[in-house]
Amino acid sequence: MGRKYFGTDGVRGEVGSAPITPDFVMRLGYAAGMVLVERGHLPAGEHPAVLIGKDTRISGYMLEAALEAGFAAAGVDVLLAGPMPTPAVAYLTRALRLQAGIVISASHNPYPDNGIKFFSASGSKLPDAVEEAIEARVDDPIRCVAPARLGKARRIGDAPGRYIEFCKSTFPTELDLRGLKIVVDCAHGAAYHIAPKVYHELGADVVAIGADPNGLNINDKVGATSTQALHDAVLAHGADIGVALDGDGDRVIMADKAGKLYDGDQLLYVIAKHHLAHGRLRGVVGTLMSNLGLEHALTRLDIPFARAKVGDRYVLEMMCERGWQLGGENSGHIICLDRHTTGDGIVSSLQVLAALQRAGNTLAEACRELTLYPQTLVNVRLPQGFDWRNQPSIDAARAAAERELGDTGRVLLRPSGTEPLLRVMVEGREEDKVRALAKSIAEAVQRAAA
Repeated sequence: MGRKYFGTDGVRGEVGSAPITPDFVMRLGYAAGMVLVERGHLPAGEHPAVLIGKDTRISGYMLEAALEAGFAAAGVDVLLAGPMPTPAVAYLTRALRLQAGIVISASHNPYPDNGIKFFSASGSKLPDAVEEAIEARVDDPIRCVAPARLGKARRIGDAPGRYIEFCKSTFPTELDLRGLKIVVDCAHGAAYHIAPKVYHELGADVVAIGADPNGLNINDKVGATSTQALHDAVLAHGADIGVALDGDGDRVIMADKAGKLYDGDQLLYVIAKHHLAHGRLRGVVGTLMSNLGLEHALTRLDIPFARAKVGDRYVLEMMCERGWQLGGENSGHIICLDRHTTGDGIVSSLQVLAALQRAGNTLAEACRELTLYPQTLVNVRLPQGFDWRNQPSIDAARAAAERELGDTGRVLLRPSGTEPLLRVMVEGREEDKVRALAKSIAEAVQRAAA
């Protein structure tokens, strides 16, 4: 079934424009509620219950109220957690034995955007069949259940504390963070009142930045997508390590004491080596965008590696299919299934810190045998309806680049999931060559689309 509203990570867009409007979000809550009621198999008279969390965008108040109304109209009880990281909602949904968890967030996007994403009772992304069932009903009019069956709402006051304890529980009990000064960049997002406490309660001296949300500054020159702030703060405070999260707390970038930044591929490599050393690794799932250097480094360690489509949803699907416990993206989404059901920036950073402590390494030392190849990414805007896949000139430009790179590089062309863009990525050992080949393919696309 074609999807009208749901993308790879829920429903997302600019607030005030379809579909991120109060009326649509209320209908979305109602449709989701009706699907849960029908599929809930609960004892007679018992209401399904869902958890709603959000990041720090000002629009979260409006969308939270709309969702709450829609669920109540369908006879579903609502637990409101307030600002909470996306992985916290996944954890709490499972821990509280609820029927679903909902996150109001647009992740790393700027504040005018927002979105709605769902977790199942098990704390994982909703199965496709359930999303499709919600899609099929979302345009139906709202017909409230009988007044006696309407849902109720209440706030959970201890949600942050519960999640802080969960994060700490994923760090080995025989280790602590005493003696470490850690800069934590919360991106003025959902982890602002969570992440600093986790590292502090594990013993670290914490310097928090990006921890003053005002509804409008989420991801603004801070966080995992704007890492200059982390670099500068690590140097200014003489910190041992830095951790940058994104607006909803599910991705992480780290820095060493010199301010050098380490992306998701590098952090995934550190965790993978640690798992291998302790006999807990079957394989690693990356994506089509994972650096070729990571694949080669894992191959040298005899670690199986597979590439999923871009998106943590697809990484998780492939991990489950293969029975592997570790996967992630170079953007900083890292999934440690032995610790959590979904990607979690705080939990992933703790696995890196545990690996470094046990090996007695710094980040630089842990990544010494991993050399990332230069990557160039060019976005080419496409006219409406242009079929780039059936263009001989584009195929010829790609084939020529692949011949020149041989087995020391690769070419990837993929459409954007949210904009009329074709992303041209070229990767190889020589930066000048990579840049020139990416430009050549992009120009071929532009000529074919003209």
